[in-house]
Amino acid sequence: MSTTNYIGKPTSRVDGPAKVTGAATYAAEFQVPNMAYGWVVSSSIAKGRITKVHADEVLAIPGVLQVFSHENVPSLAWFDRNYKDDVAPGGSPFRPLHEDKIQFNQQPIALVVAETLELARYASAVLRIDYEEEKHETDIEAKRDEGFEPGTGKSGWMPPPPPRGNPDKAWAEAEHRIEHEYVHGAQHHNPMELYGATVEWRGDKKLTVYDKTQGVVNVQNYLTKIFGLSKDDCRVINQYMGGGFGSGLRPQYSVFLAVLASLELKRSVRVTLTRQQMFSFGHRPHTLQYVKLGTNPDGTLAALQHHALHETSQFEEYTENVVNWSGMLYQCENVKLGYQLAKLDVFTPQDMRAPGAATGSFALEVAMDEMAVAAGLDPIDFRIRNYAEQDQNAGKPFSSKRLRDCYHQGAAKFGWDQRNPEPRSMRKGNRLVGYGMAGGVWDATQKKAAAKATLTADGKLLVSSATADIGTGTYTIMTQIAAETLGLPLEAVTFKLGDTDMPEAPVQGGSWTAASVGTAVKNVCEALGEKLLKLAQKMEGSPLKGASLDEVEFVNGQIRLRQDPANAVVLRDVLQASGETKLETDSSAAPNMLKQANHSMHSHNAVFVEVEVDEEFGTVHVTRVLNAVAAGRILNPKTARSQVLGSIVWGISMALMEETVMDHQFGRYMNHNYSEYHIPVQADIHDMEVLFVEEEDDIVNPLGVKGVGEVGLLGVAAAITNAVYHATGKRVRELPIYLDKLL
Repeated sequence: MSTTNYIGKPTSRVDGPAKVTGAATYAAEFQVPNMAYGWVVSSSIAKGRITKVHADEVLAIPGVLQVFSHENVPSLAWFDRNYKDDVAPGGSPFRPLHEDKIQFNQQPIALVVAETLELARYASAVLRIDYEEEKHETDIEAKRDEGFEPGTGKSGWMPPPPPRGNPDKAWAEAEHRIEHEYVHGAQHHNPMELYGATVEWRGDKKLTVYDKTQGVVNVQNYLTKIFGLSKDDCRVINQYMGGGFGSGLRPQYSVFLAVLASLELKRSVRVTLTRQQMFSFGHRPHTLQYVKLGTNPDGTLAALQHHALHETSQFEEYTENVVNWSGMLYQCENVKLGYQLAKLDVFTPQDMRAPGAATGSFALEVAMDEMAVAAGLDPIDFRIRNYAEQDQNAGKPFSSKRLRDCYHQGAAKFGWDQRNPEPRSMRKGNRLVGYGMAGGVWDATQKKAAAKATLTADGKLLVSSATADIGTGTYTIMTQIAAETLGLPLEAVTFKLGDTDMPEAPVQGGSWTAASVGTAVKNVCEALGEKLLKLAQKMEGSPLKGASLDEVEFVNGQIRLRQDPANAVVLRDVLQASGETKLETDSSAAPNMLKQANHSMHSHNAVFVEVEVDEEFGTVHVTRVLNAVAAGRILNPKTARSQVLGSIVWGISMALMEETVMDHQFGRYMNHNYSEYHIPVQADIHDMEVLFVEEEDDIVNPLGVKGVGEVGLLGVAAAITNAVYHATGKRVRELPIYLDKLL
């Protein structure tokens, strides 16, 4: 019997104690010698030019070391390609302090560096800057007729497929039809940890950069290209991150400014952004969507049309897969999908948890609920009638798909059969009760990644990869994979991450870390196991002589014959007998394109929601949520459940609270703080349940894992919106659902 089977077992976070005791050190907490402090000065206009930076007045203050602006920044890399990071969209990337041009409100236009943080902050407050202001445009409503189809998008973006069938004719002839617009405003990530970077000057242009990022390798590549540094002289570290949600996929201007100041002043520098400045880069874009659905007499979809228009900056073409999901989630022979961008005077939007899908699924799933009502069908029955057995966009079968089971198992557990389909028919005291549901689909992706493993003579295993853990549980699941692969106790394994001195790994995003880095960790431990077997076979009287790798297993700290477990060698004894103090190896993993090319690979979910709406005040209470998820093999039910619970909370927030409000007169986000950008608190959250539907998939990757970081968010906002309709009879198509929309 094995005591070292950890994959699939609920395991507490191995990094938990460090976080709750304060032992975990974050980017802006590292103490380095001779440190100066930088404070970012943000523009107060949305568009125009800087005519004068009155730096001389501030430099006269004792202790102020320098004021960096476009007026004195040294010559840096010239071409756009040097400023493009690994996940940059098309266009020309933003270059901090590059020129006098103002492209968006709160643009960083100067960095004041001083001996103390307090002095840098004071000096930045009194720094005078003169502008020549120009007319700006930040309202997407003014750009409705100026949308354009993007050119080259960022990595992972796919333009909508060409139309199939005759969607206009099919819609016109449909038995039942709906057509509506669905809207949500801009939303910001708002992680708890502020963006910041501590740059340690090690002399002779050698730097150690502690940065808040979801990809240390991405930041290193970015910095070395811009500043002309070698990778050996620019080490980037991030071991802990206080939330990212996509905001740390691209290098932020805080790290650029900190490195710039460090190189110029030849000393260590720290730059930390304020909460207000956290609203100066990246957000889920304000999006307008138009959906047309039509059904045949039997309730099958006759036509589906979905068009989206969202904002981008003037300098980059930010893209998301917003509408593509609509062409694959349901079976329909007549489909037309459209996707356009509108340039505004804002910073480039940025990936935010389930980018594109969170937006698109809201519109599609509310429209599907409206269509079910129009056709006189139960929302689940309607979806099952239109269940897609293959991906019609790609013309490929799914590698696996258990969405039907998500519907059935989720409905049974939730008690969907207790739902009276008539709106306003269910009550609890003075509250109207509503049930709603929705579904979602997300990519199952694997990226290239590498790992290193070292086993020492005392039986301790160290595995490392330059990946990240933004709170998802990476430390824990990689420890589980390594421990089980080599049959070691969990406490004998240490996994390290977030350092460019480690083997390369992709940015942590897209729900691909478990599949990508997890496979690399599995591969490197198997390679180490092969070396161990060869050493074990050299031991005097070894019971493993002549055995192939397939004929042995690594279990309970031993290598033993599968067919005769009594014939075993203790792992710790192998190294000691060989005279080696340690055994190490490197390995990498990449997707098996030959195996994957003929399949469409996705995770799916179905969300069930109960709301109670106060009939007099219009306040919405989400009292119950059940999220049924089919995401392949679940490596750790405990951390996976935690991710999905976080997604549910986020979905409640998206449906009822989150909105970054722009004052178009100033082109400035006005609620750029935690007090006015509303997110849920404990009192807003009630019963939440996660149901993992068993799903096997040997095509997506050797581990069979699909990831749960994004898919758990999908459908939550739509299910709440649908439940609100069921409770009140009022259909809301613009998020968030404020009480005035229900009164």
